[in-house]
Amino acid sequence: MSETIDGLIDLVRGLLSSLKQTMVIWDLVDILIVTYLVYRVLTFLRKTSASSVIKGIAFILIVALLSNLFKLSVLSYLLRQVLQMGIVVIIVLFQPELRKMFEQMGTSRLNFLFRRRGRYENIEACIQCVVSAGEAMARNETGALIVFERSVGLNDYAVTGTRVDAYMTSELLQNIFFHNSPLHDGAVIVRDGRLLAASCMLPLSNNVNLSRDLGMRHRAGVGISERSDALVVIVSEESGTISVATDGMLKRHLTMDTFMELLRNELALKEVPGKNRKKGNTSRDKKPRAQKETRKD
Repeated sequence: MSETIDGLIDLVRGLLSSLKQTMVIWDLVDILIVTYLVYRVLTFLRKTSASSVIKGIAFILIVALLSNLFKLSVLSYLLRQVLQMGIVVIIVLFQPELRKMFEQMGTSRLNFLFRRRGRYENIEACIQCVVSAGEAMARNETGALIVFERSVGLNDYAVTGTRVDAYMTSELLQNIFFHNSPLHDGAVIVRDGRLLAASCMLPLSNNVNLSRDLGMRHRAGVGISERSDALVVIVSEESGTISVATDGMLKRHLTMDTFMELLRNELALKEVPGKNRKKGNTSRDKKPRAQKETRKD
């Protein structure tokens, strides 16, 4: 038994010594980079509907291997023709996902390299203003669409509106979305706690699973959350309810307490450096309560 263990130890030592002789530091860096890229791609695809398509592609590959193994000539020939067009097929099938990935890569502001000191100073005050304005507009059934920019820049959408670049206040938001205001139609974009632009045009969501009760305002909010990591606050003009869209998901009919908790969890706690959740505080960990909205907006 001891001789077997000694033999295994010698084998491991031999493998390590051979790796040490043949592997250089750049080989290790290469492996780490490829591992990270594979992890990021799998993480990205897991959040989309592409996972079912990947299963289908994996099934075709398995069938192709089995057809070659069992000498199924006709099936093997057909599958080879399909696989030869694999790159084109993948581009067509994953066009929305690839577009989103490249948009995020191209518009990212690289916060981890260029983080500015004091960037998050107004986050808490901004949240208070949005909650106060949201409550007032919901009570008066005033429609609103507020987009919080995060790591993915939204300059392409900000230029479609009117640049404001002002400190956020509840009164300012209510005046912008007032029915007779020239800037009430469209969305406002918030960057680093400041109101960047108003009356901005947003892309509509193409998600066929969204409820038909949702109107253009909600579909625009979900659409921009699908194309970026933005958090979107939506106040319904017809029902006076508040919704929040993130990552293509819509949380509807939020209470004011849940609305404030959600904004703090998504904006303050996640993005303010050095700010962590307090132990034992479970109120912020509760999932927002959502109900079904029945009227269009």
